[in-house]
Amino acid sequence: QVQLVESGGGLVQAGGSLRLSCAASGLTFSRYAMGWFRQAPGKEREFVTAISRSGANTYYADSVKGRFTISRDNAKNTVYLQMNSLKPEDTAVYYCAADQALIVRVASNEYDYWGQGTQVTVSS
Repeated sequence: QVQLVESGGGLVQAGGSLRLSCAASGLTFSRYAMGWFRQAPGKEREFVTAISRSGANTYYADSVKGRFTISRDNAKNTVYLQMNSLKPEDTAVYYCAADQALIVRVASNEYDYWGQGTQVTVSS
């Protein structure tokens, strides 16, 4: 049974930082590209960033480019999202997802497995 478990969310002031983690089990982690998505209240789920199987390739939404960094540790079956210079508009539930594709993709419907999400709240 595949499980993706996010952690590291919380409440932070604008300008602060958080580091999210997503621990995967029940799948061969190195054979999956990994992505982070987020969903704010009343809005659709949106792509944040993704990383290829090896970690060599990454892609970011324009809204987070230069502030967020995705990374992975295949030995630990974990993907990370370092979030700096947080803004109130970053407030959302953040989800990690696994995609068996060889390339990095941004469409949520391409991803095979999803975590339950972790809440990130940025106060102004």
